[in-house]
Amino acid sequence: MCFSLPFSSIYKSSDAPLALLQRVQALSHKGGFLGFHKEAPSDRLMNSLGKFTGREFLSIFRFKTWWSTMWMGSSGSDLQMETQWVLFNVPEIKSYVIIIPVIDGSFRSAFHPGTDGHFMICAESGSTKVTASSFDAIAYVHVSENPYNIMKEAYTALRVHLNTFKLLEEKTAPSLVDKGGVTPRFLIIDDGWQSINTDDGNPNEDAKNLVLGGTQMTARLHRLDDCEKFRKYKGGSVLGPNPPSFDPKKPKMLISKAIELEHAEKDRDQAIQSGVTDLSPFEARVQKLKQELDTLFGGEEKSVSSGSCSCKAEGYGMKAFTGDLRTKFKGLDDIYAWHALCGAWGGVRPGSTNLNSKIISCKLSPGLDGTMTDLAVVKIVEGGIGLVHPDQAGDFYDSMHSYLANAGITGVKVDVIHSLEYVSEDYGGRVELAKCYYKGLSDSLSKNFKGSGLISSMQQCNDFFFLGTRQISMGRVGDDFWFQDPNGDPMGVYWLQGVHMIHCAYNSLWMGQIIKPDWDMFQSDHLCAKFHAGSRAICGGPVYVSDSVGGHDFELIKKLVHPDGTIPRCQDSALPTRDCLFRNPLFDKKTILKIWNFNKFGGVIGAFNCQGAGWDPKEQRIKGYSECYKPISGSVHVTDIEWDQKKEAARMRQAEEFIVYLSQAEELLHASPKSEAIQITIQPSSFEIFSFVPDQEARRHGGTIQELEYFDSEAETRVKIEVKGGGNLLSYSNASPKKGFLNGAEVAFEWLDNGRLTLNFPWAETAGGISQVVFLF
Repeated sequence: MCFSLPFSSIYKSSDAPLALLQRVQALSHKGGFLGFHKEAPSDRLMNSLGKFTGREFLSIFRFKTWWSTMWMGSSGSDLQMETQWVLFNVPEIKSYVIIIPVIDGSFRSAFHPGTDGHFMICAESGSTKVTASSFDAIAYVHVSENPYNIMKEAYTALRVHLNTFKLLEEKTAPSLVDKGGVTPRFLIIDDGWQSINTDDGNPNEDAKNLVLGGTQMTARLHRLDDCEKFRKYKGGSVLGPNPPSFDPKKPKMLISKAIELEHAEKDRDQAIQSGVTDLSPFEARVQKLKQELDTLFGGEEKSVSSGSCSCKAEGYGMKAFTGDLRTKFKGLDDIYAWHALCGAWGGVRPGSTNLNSKIISCKLSPGLDGTMTDLAVVKIVEGGIGLVHPDQAGDFYDSMHSYLANAGITGVKVDVIHSLEYVSEDYGGRVELAKCYYKGLSDSLSKNFKGSGLISSMQQCNDFFFLGTRQISMGRVGDDFWFQDPNGDPMGVYWLQGVHMIHCAYNSLWMGQIIKPDWDMFQSDHLCAKFHAGSRAICGGPVYVSDSVGGHDFELIKKLVHPDGTIPRCQDSALPTRDCLFRNPLFDKKTILKIWNFNKFGGVIGAFNCQGAGWDPKEQRIKGYSECYKPISGSVHVTDIEWDQKKEAARMRQAEEFIVYLSQAEELLHASPKSEAIQITIQPSSFEIFSFVPDQEARRHGGTIQELEYFDSEAETRVKIEVKGGGNLLSYSNASPKKGFLNGAEVAFEWLDNGRLTLNFPWAETAGGISQVVFLF
């Protein structure tokens, strides 16, 4: 039996700020809760919420344990497993309706497809010892006339109701959100710095070469500080006249060989499943590839007893390394270190530390059967997780983080976050176990990293957002940047990039209410690097790259980042335009992904051709659709920007005319709310960025403009622009200025009769990149 209850009958109390409480109370008539009752209690219950057909929807579902993406359809049977919200277009009432599965007691919920159009909800505790038969508030329903307001209103209501997380507006994002890097301002020491080994290895030795092909995913921490390789680092090594050499081609060679090894192991495993008795050819190939991989590593990372290092603490190790990095790169503000939520991929090795850890066998929810096969999951299930007892979660994180903070690390990237649901059987279920771990993590974050020094990753499940984000304010909104398809599709080097953008854009709709969306790093020398750079330019988040040393396209990076490492960041999070919400920009052969955002003095739309790949429900994987990888035509209009979503931008909507600049075509156009849409054709893996500025505030890139003032008198009109940057400033003027000034000195400028006004100026180093430009008319 399914039933509904009004918001006011469920709400009890909340620590939310008064302004949030008042907002929710004022809109409480627009939302309510769904519940259901079953006769027999269970740890996993399914119930239909009804059925629908012929009703277009947009949804977000988990395509892997860790990652979510968009899906659309028109029937309850079109939903995918592990759906985390569904948005309906209801034109009959000129509104939108969202239904969100939530936390109720010790149960977490998700939507699943049903037969004959039925729309199923699944409530599960994650432990056979935790059962229930009735729920009053297992899903939340909200209605609004605006698809962007509905996200704000619904997640604000849930923040007040659940009282277990905070909205982004209540928190401070880490400072790296405004950083990029030509001169690096932010750096991540990724997976590979920790002391890890495998269960069959010497408990006091670091295992070698466990960073590729999934081999690191069965390893566990045997110490809570850095590995032998880092502990042996001698201060000054990278600063001396003969720093360590590095082959920029080596990382990709290692990855390619590791993928080859992974495929050989899969072939062997399939042969075993098929009943092949003579496995010697398969084993010989696996061993051959392992030897080749070790040879590529160069043998420099030998298994050495951690007790044999005679290095003195002073002048050696992580602290010396971070000190050298800051000496070499003067503007380096933040250095983060990677770790998994459970320590390492395989957790903490029992008996190796002062913590009470135990290897727990992994149990996957039936809902995850409908997700994509994932090497990380396969390996973690294979080895189980060395789980530190939840009572010690706070001590566990503080031990790692206090060491790192003392060593010069200013934050952490916490990965493999959504693994707790695998091991919650004996710990009160997934909700209660998550609460313990996220409290410990949040407490340590406050103590060691100023409360905000954390990027969350592999966390795109509602458990994390509803339970783990009281303190965490930034996280990934896309899957990893893949420079090629690990399964061998040669077109994956192209179509995977569009898939990545779709993840990021649509996830930002809901995740952006709670965390600052991070669109992930990319490689500046990749075949689609410019495609990625275009999206990062307007995404509203940080800009950082995963280039090999020496493998940089500095000209591309300079288009995104000021010389001092700061970025001209858009003000909000880039979101899909309304005409993309219920369409498929990946393989419908007709839809361009359009995302909108704001600058201080205008709005921006990015148009990206992401066609060519997407989710296949039958094969349960993301694959290429080569027939869709072709030029796509569409249109862009000034009303595609949701001007009313920002108070400061609402006045711009009233402008009678806008100047539009196309960054790739380098065209300057005029447009108005009443004019025809701008017609465009975008090539595959290509884009165009449209900057819309009210005609009295026109300029090249609103993100670089700090201040703008007009002074009118009978004698003249003076326009003063404070701009951060260097290079060519493009403005629009319907008349030629009489004079131009740069920082008080008269300078030359160029004006063309189409209104194009340009002035070239250098980066003002001593003024922090800020220049004063004045035009007299």
